[in-house]
Amino acid sequence: MTFRNALKHGISQLRAAHIPSDTLAAELLLLHATERERTFLYSRPEAELTSKEIGIYQELLDRRISGVPLQHLTGKQEFWGLSLEVTPDVLIPRPETEHLVEVALDRLALREVRAGRPNKNDGASLLIADIGTGSGCIAIALAKELPQAQFVALDISPAALAVAHRNATKHSVSDRIHLLESNLFSGFSGSPLACPGGTRGATRLPRVHSLRGCSLLVFDLIVSNPPYIGLREASSLATEVRDHEPELALYGGEEGYEFYAGLIAQSAAHLKPGGLRILELGHNSLPAVQPLLDAPLWTRVSVNNDLAGIPRVIAAEFT
Repeated sequence: MTFRNALKHGISQLRAAHIPSDTLAAELLLLHATERERTFLYSRPEAELTSKEIGIYQELLDRRISGVPLQHLTGKQEFWGLSLEVTPDVLIPRPETEHLVEVALDRLALREVRAGRPNKNDGASLLIADIGTGSGCIAIALAKELPQAQFVALDISPAALAVAHRNATKHSVSDRIHLLESNLFSGFSGSPLACPGGTRGATRLPRVHSLRGCSLLVFDLIVSNPPYIGLREASSLATEVRDHEPELALYGGEEGYEFYAGLIAQSAAHLKPGGLRILELGHNSLPAVQPLLDAPLWTRVSVNNDLAGIPRVIAAEFT
């Protein structure tokens, strides 16, 4: 079988099974099965696959048709122009989450302008927390854009933190991203006075850097893409989401927005005055979340829509 025919075969099978983006999926699975680059596929379409490659390719097609996400089959997903490792232990990074990164960078720059400081765009002196880091996609994207900033990436799942560690290492930012096993801010022992290098659970991770010399761990920016799908919506989710992505990263409670109250309340204890709190929103969570930021503790609240016009990111400044 030639590469051209293999691609046609894969598209036909995926299309018949009503798999979204069938052409792209067939191409990516073919490249993964043969360990080739796209340039090879289109420069040598008449090249023959080996029998082993054909077998691997067909197995991948069958698994995709059964509902296994494409990213779990290839082991990677692009986010913010970065190729990230993805496993069933982490939420697959979505394009919508890139809006959170954009808003974070814009709000940091605006804060510098309001303070009358030159915006150097390098993140010097900034300490940023990513709550529920998963694959590390948000922290890593921000670390690439802010090369002088320091980060604390927290997650309740040690397996997710292991993936985040590998991704941070791959993109040469692991020396600035301090990983910590934590349920929200519980890894700080319930106090903003704790430093992650000395908290219980940190030494179980593959690699953890301590924030040396810190006496008060408060942040300039706290970002999060929290669980926001309601348990009552589970039956309506696509098979590849419901059956293959981690429940801890998906469900925020029966309605989906319950997670936000604790997240916002605890953030107030870990932000510097003028610090920013930026959250991704579920498709219907704005009415429940926005009132949580109406308290006097928060100012300059803004909401940004995604490309579909859905409120996707909410940001606020701590007074």
